[in-house]
Amino acid sequence: MNPQRILQIIGRVGTGLGLGLLVAACSGNDGLRQLNTPRTGPDEFRVLPSKPLQEPDSYTFLPVPTPGGGNRTDPSPDSDAVVALGGSAAALDASQGVPSRDGAIVTYSSRYGVTANIRQVLAEADAAFRKRKGRFTNIRIVPVDRYNQAYEEFALDPFAEAERFRRAGIPTPSSPPRSPQ
Repeated sequence: MNPQRILQIIGRVGTGLGLGLLVAACSGNDGLRQLNTPRTGPDEFRVLPSKPLQEPDSYTFLPVPTPGGGNRTDPSPDSDAVVALGGSAAALDASQGVPSRDGAIVTYSSRYGVTANIRQVLAEADAAFRKRKGRFTNIRIVPVDRYNQAYEEFALDPFAEAERFRRAGIPTPSSPPRSPQ
């Protein structure tokens, strides 16, 4: 084969690899979880229907307007769901603190101490873990969801766990059969 022809082939292959690396390097870094690309239109699941209007008992004694505040007809899906499941919507108000009925379980669960900034500590530990696991995952030609790959060692096999509980004599609900791999 002609040496000039070999150089042409090597040049083309090198150019192709260089362009591929360039495209991979310019991709966005959204962390480990890369799902579908965002849509340009509105999100139909963010539109919540309003509650029906209510006529006040007396037009003489109307409540004082609160600009930027809540309204009776504003949707409140969280409290509506809690009430529908038999709970109290007042339990969602964080300013109330821990309800007295939950005091015993809070005391029991905090018997070995409580880390005040546990969310921050866990976020930092998770970021360090993802950094260790994702050193060479930033080079990619197509978008890949790396979340399951990074956390695979922490995943439980539900069928093995169900079998372990059954062997221990703990009643377990039936589960669907394993899907063929």
